[in-house]
Amino acid sequence: MSSGNAKIGYPAPNFKATAVMPDGQFKDISLSEYKGKYVVFFFYPLDFTFVCPTEIIAFSDRADEFKKLNCQVIGASVDSHFCHLAWINTPKKQGGLGPMNIPLISDPKRTIAQDYGVLKADE
Repeated sequence: MSSGNAKIGYPAPNFKATAVMPDGQFKDISLSEYKGKYVVFFFYPLDFTFVCPTEIIAFSDRADEFKKLNCQVIGASVDSHFCHLAWINTPKKQGGLGPMNIPLISDPKRTIAQDYGVLKADE
């Protein structure tokens, strides 16, 4: 894994990226927009893989519970926002996510993943 800039006990690195929002629209969002809130920010390997959809859907299904705790859940991968939208628009029975209640951020240049130290150095 790359070391990244994220450190326990310090503010998380800010980012600005295009996300697919719960309404299906594309929007540039940044971590600083959520100042004063808790944020669960998670990364997953790639869209259309069978590694993480269950967990992503579970976060989405419980988004309202997180909001009641003043917490925003945000997912991210290195896929494009167009790929995210295609995965969301694919029915669950066909390996898709279905409608999401959380934003999914696109990080195709891998800068956010590098800042957070979640990339393998050889990939």
